[in-house]
Amino acid sequence: MNRIFIGTLSVLIVILMAVTCFAQDKTYKIEVLQVTNIEPFDMAYEGFLKGLAENGITEGQNLTINRRIIDFDVEKGGLWKKVGVLLEIKNTASKIADARPDLVLTIGTPATKYAKDRIIGAGIPLVFTAVAIPEAAGCSSLTAAGPGFTGSTLYMDMGSALKIARLAFPDLKTVGIVHTDDDNALAQAQQAKAAGPSEGFTFITKEVSKSDKFTPAAEDLVAKGAQAFAVLLDSYYGMRNYEPCHELADISLKYRLPVFSLVHMKVPGAILYVGAEFPHVGSLAGVQASQILQQGANPGSMPILRQEDLTIMVDTSRLKELQIELPIEILQLAKAVE
Repeated sequence: MNRIFIGTLSVLIVILMAVTCFAQDKTYKIEVLQVTNIEPFDMAYEGFLKGLAENGITEGQNLTINRRIIDFDVEKGGLWKKVGVLLEIKNTASKIADARPDLVLTIGTPATKYAKDRIIGAGIPLVFTAVAIPEAAGCSSLTAAGPGFTGSTLYMDMGSALKIARLAFPDLKTVGIVHTDDDNALAQAQQAKAAGPSEGFTFITKEVSKSDKFTPAAEDLVAKGAQAFAVLLDSYYGMRNYEPCHELADISLKYRLPVFSLVHMKVPGAILYVGAEFPHVGSLAGVQASQILQQGANPGSMPILRQEDLTIMVDTSRLKELQIELPIEILQLAKAVE
């Protein structure tokens, strides 16, 4: 009897050791999907890899990762609203599902919104990042995604961001925004208009296509009374080597108008930056992914993560160039733009 017990115990120990070794030797396979190739998405992606590496999952060691980027032709920006781009996202999502990865990362709202159903339907866990408004990407709420997926968001309370802008610019009343039909930009423009009056701001907006120049729209808003410009999370600004940002800098200098950005990216001409940082938000998604891969966590039961404390940055060289002074309270809270 003892020999049988000992023999059974030995078999169990061998099986346990084999399972442990398998878990340690396992190479995870991740597919990544995004629409448009812009620097902020690169920052989120690098943050994702860092979050994984900090939890023992490293590319080239126990991770293979395939990044798929759907190019967006800015010269045919009108297609953004049409079936073509959406079909390409859905077709790519089907290819990803057929590849049977262990997990999928989607970067940005369009990739998440239009690819998630196919991937989740195939039983593959999905994690998203660089999404400003979770509901705009198909999530059930700000804090809960839904069955089969979770992620990290760039979301910030617009009222809190505008309180910081009000502290920085106490006399400012009318703010211009040039944006496209980017899902994040549309959502943030609506939020700004809704939250603005409580902080004494009136936002006037102009929608352009992704291939349009910035200057004509900006001149129109200046003629309508814009005393400053705000930059939203909009892929328009990160495309074409930040061409719209350079035009914005010229407009700002021409009219001596301050610019504040509600997204942390290269925005030549912006004095003040308020928001979540892409690398940090990407790393949060990496932590979530590691929990799903290593611990078998259920993505649908995991809360959507976000950067709790907004990062504030000030470009002091731009302040001097425009001969604008900011209150000492803002300067004490802010980091300098590198």
